[in-house]
Amino acid sequence: MSRRTERVNALIQEDLSELIAREVKDPRISGIISITKVEVSPDLRHARVHISTLGDEAEQKAMLTALQSAAPFLRRELNRRLTMRYTPDLSFRLDDSIRRGAELMALIHNLDSDEERTP
Repeated sequence: MSRRTERVNALIQEDLSELIAREVKDPRISGIISITKVEVSPDLRHARVHISTLGDEAEQKAMLTALQSAAPFLRRELNRRLTMRYTPDLSFRLDDSIRRGAELMALIHNLDSDEERTP
């Protein structure tokens, strides 16, 4: 991956995080949402956005649907913020890293609690 692509990935990730948190007014998008990774195609016309959130599977799918429907708005806003010839089309993918991290922390907490109980 070139340095330019890495910079574009970082810029899109930063701007999308801010836009989703402040500008998108969809009730299906609530709670902690984290953009874990952005992958832009070599021609900079498509971007795959990996998102992670807490919640059950139904909430995650509803949030993904809401983000897909907000994609044209987000693309227009990115076009205003970024000075690029082409603003990439956005596609969103679920990333379960926050959920896995929370489960891992719960396991570690349980291990610590078990060690304190045993003499």
